[in-house]
Amino acid sequence: MNFTLQESSTLYGLLAESTSDVILKTDREGAIVHASPAFERFGFRPPEARLPARLLDLVEPSHRQEVAKAHSEALEGNETGAWVEFRAITSDERQHWFEIRTRGLRDEEGNVYGALSVMRSIDERRHLKDQLFAATYTDPLTRLTNRAAFISMLDHMIEKEMSGCLALFSIDFFRTINMKYGQSTGDEVLVVFADLLREMLRSEDIISRIGSERFAVLLPRTTPEQAQAICHRVVTTLAELRHKVGESRFAITASASIAHIADSLDSTIERAELALFCAKAKGRNRLEMEKARPASTH
Repeated sequence: MNFTLQESSTLYGLLAESTSDVILKTDREGAIVHASPAFERFGFRPPEARLPARLLDLVEPSHRQEVAKAHSEALEGNETGAWVEFRAITSDERQHWFEIRTRGLRDEEGNVYGALSVMRSIDERRHLKDQLFAATYTDPLTRLTNRAAFISMLDHMIEKEMSGCLALFSIDFFRTINMKYGQSTGDEVLVVFADLLREMLRSEDIISRIGSERFAVLLPRTTPEQAQAICHRVVTTLAELRHKVGESRFAITASASIAHIADSLDSTIERAELALFCAKAKGRNRLEMEKARPASTH
């Protein structure tokens, strides 16, 4: 169906006013020369007549490169550009997520003079995605990442040959605590220990609950000596405190081990597990390092 210029303009107006999507027209430099009514409804400031807002002004700095690339490709004639997700900067200072798709605009001679973009909110989709991630990779009791997430992150570190150490912690006599005080008290012990790990470890360390009373910590860019000092403080601090859990106040101790992240995922975990076994065999409430590997004869 062919439309006259006036009919096309009228159709655009109807679509722009009724859709929840934002329709943006930009020039070759990315300045916004027109925005549909939904633009302001989403909390964006209308472009000034004398000082047009730029498309990238709507985008948080960490996502600007992707949006700029998509806009540039559209100006070069790419008609198959994918949707690009980005976090937006709006006047209400809340975090909003959008996706955008852009096509180049050509004059009658075929010259590209700007671009037309469709931008839509994906806040609800991102929220559902975050909920799914939390359900899949988060331990519901401690709110730490779970074993599946831990395995994935350790595998990533090994694949990228990132330096660091793996620490394992196991709460001592946890079954006895459950039997003597009840499972709800045992759950409180787990939360107390998880909170202590959050408080004492560095912001870059990744803490996971990987089993009933077992926790794993990935310490990126850390030498075994540094990891030993960090984790030794956790073990000794825990033992020095008498925690009130439920109606009781008692000491909680943990055994721990450290292994250098190297070779493979299985090798790293196995070396840490063996060191943890030694810590328990030597009386618990202690930290053991992995056994030094024999020097290569080659």
